[in-house]
Amino acid sequence: MKSIVIGAGFGGIAAALRLKAKNHQVTIIEKHNDLGGRARIFNKNGFIFDGGPTVITAPHLIEELFELFNKNAGDYISLTPLNTWYRFVFEDGSKFDYSGNEENMKNQIKEIDKDDVEGYIKLVEFTKKIFDKGFTELADIPFDKPAVMMKQLPSLLKLKSYKSVYSLVSSFIKNEKLRRMLSMHPLLVGGNPFTTTSIYGLILYLEKKWGIHYSIGGTGHIISGLEKLMKEENIEIIKGLEVIKINSKDGKIKSIKLNNQKELGADNIICNADPPAVYEKLLDKKNFSSFFKWKNKRMQYSMGLFVYYFGTKKKYNDVQHHTIKFGNKYEEHLKDIFENKILNEDISYYLHRPTATDKSMAPENHDCFYVLVPVPNNQSNINWSTEGSKLKELVIKKMEKDLLPDLKNNIVEDFYLTPDYFEKELNTKYGSGFSIQPKFSQSAYFRFHNKSEVCDGLYFVGAGTHPGAGVPGVLSSAKVLDKIL
Repeated sequence: MKSIVIGAGFGGIAAALRLKAKNHQVTIIEKHNDLGGRARIFNKNGFIFDGGPTVITAPHLIEELFELFNKNAGDYISLTPLNTWYRFVFEDGSKFDYSGNEENMKNQIKEIDKDDVEGYIKLVEFTKKIFDKGFTELADIPFDKPAVMMKQLPSLLKLKSYKSVYSLVSSFIKNEKLRRMLSMHPLLVGGNPFTTTSIYGLILYLEKKWGIHYSIGGTGHIISGLEKLMKEENIEIIKGLEVIKINSKDGKIKSIKLNNQKELGADNIICNADPPAVYEKLLDKKNFSSFFKWKNKRMQYSMGLFVYYFGTKKKYNDVQHHTIKFGNKYEEHLKDIFENKILNEDISYYLHRPTATDKSMAPENHDCFYVLVPVPNNQSNINWSTEGSKLKELVIKKMEKDLLPDLKNNIVEDFYLTPDYFEKELNTKYGSGFSIQPKFSQSAYFRFHNKSEVCDGLYFVGAGTHPGAGVPGVLSSAKVLDKIL
């Protein structure tokens, strides 16, 4: 059985390894000269910048890929648990250190609002129920038939899946600071906490179950460990060539065409590329039903990302590994990003400082960072060639005030990526950071199916298909594929 995987992000690599374990002849094709997709790394003058995901949860999903071949993950990668998961910083300067230490969590909550301690305990209990259903039971189940979805609807309704994450959290928590902190998880997978189905509240419990880990050498080191494994298992890896056409005949996959005009035949094609881009650019649309065209057209896309990478000659030792800084406004700011699609100066941002844990990510006595700012996707028509540099200056100014004094004078290396990078380099529609939004109407059966609806032998893994974005989500999508094939 000959299988071709298009795209070598986490989902594509996991799919290639799972197919190889089934004795398929596997080729994985990546348009860039390096693997990883969103999880690429950038090396700049001794600084190592992770391109994308930095929060590693559910590490067993990564370890499983090595175990498929009776290999020990520890011989390839090194994951270390973090004590403080996130430091939340509010506009009034107050801080909250979020971790798996429940006593510490309750004490900090008590300082903010003693009445919310009981609500927090009940919220965690409720998110465990969501986790048990949404992750443990359903994350690797194919949702390609309406009957599968119908069967699950009573349970999903009982878990209040019709509520948003923010609404669910607010039913347990009264303090606005705590509501923001405990409802922010959808932003990690491209969703607005005010519209994302409360099923994604399971992320809160998922973190508690397995903790938050960091990969020594960066998330990119996991990719290089998996690449080594693929080579050992004789998976053919093609880099620097892009698939420009998927050929089919009589509704069945036949081959792919590369940008060097070469054609490769296949029994199965698995796309780790963004589904809307695949359906729009690589396939013959005459096979699409009216219903499928309507479904595509109604999809709503995640926000875009502005990511500023920088290295400093000063060490900021009091800054945690992961910091989330909330702006003054929350709901209004998110509405500007997701609905109004305009930029707003009252930004919130996520600051990653890997050198808090791993000195190898920067030259000696230097610090390495990236700051991620949610922004509108490219449906906004924002001209990033002019707005990018303005936003960079705003972000530096904010960080100097909030966390990194005298930052501007200490930056020795920097660059930034905008939604244009995601659209042009990663082929995501509208430059969205996480493909389609994780709303209830775009979850499970309502997402792009893992088994294509238009062509036999065509499959999808990654952020845009079931179960969704985030490293656990895309790794689980390869487990769904495992069951389908």
